Amino acid sequence: MELILVRHALPERQQVDVGSADPPLSPIGVEQAARVARWLAAEAIDAAYASPMRRARETAQPFIDMTGVALELHDGVVEFDRHTSSYIPMEELKRTDYAAWKAFVDGRYNEEVDILAFQDTVVRALESIIARHGGQRVVVFCHGGVVNVWAAHVLGMVPRLFFEPKYTSVHRFLCAGTGERNVVSLNETAHLR
Repeated sequence: MELILVRHALPERQQVDVGSADPPLSPIGVEQAARVARWLAAEAIDAAYASPMRRARETAQPFIDMTGVALELHDGVVEFDRHTSSYIPMEELKRTDYAAWKAFVDGRYNEEVDILAFQDTVVRALESIIARHGGQRVVVFCHGGVVNVWAAHVLGMVPRLFFEPKYTSVHRFLCAGTGERNVVSLNETAHLR
């Protein structure tokens, strides 16, 4: 089967006093979501999943509206920062707090992030989706961390955030019923040109 992971579109920056940040898409993000929807609508997609986080659901919605494919939410593909009180897009963090951005990209996540546990959750979730959809093409609207730890798993790497998936980038994997997992592409962004 073909597993297609799509990183969410650009969200707004958000800081909340109580609870977890779950920002909506920015105006640029809304346009990105429309573009990736048009890009994917030309393919025969059999099933669609999304993280329950707002930025992933809002990225999926134009595709769902365009194709009529039912959307299923899956807690196993939420981002590792789901319980934090703020969301700062990475490029903004790089401009405003370079030291924090550098620590993050060097793998020094805050003490609340257990990257091994996060990867285990993501791998279990995606493997369950793969098992349900043998021989089909499935799209999962998710997050940069999810894409990174799944790709690291497929490549046999230590789990870490090793590359920067662009907003609404498309990542393709072939997943055999016998257990083989192969990377087809990472960071497809032609739809954003």
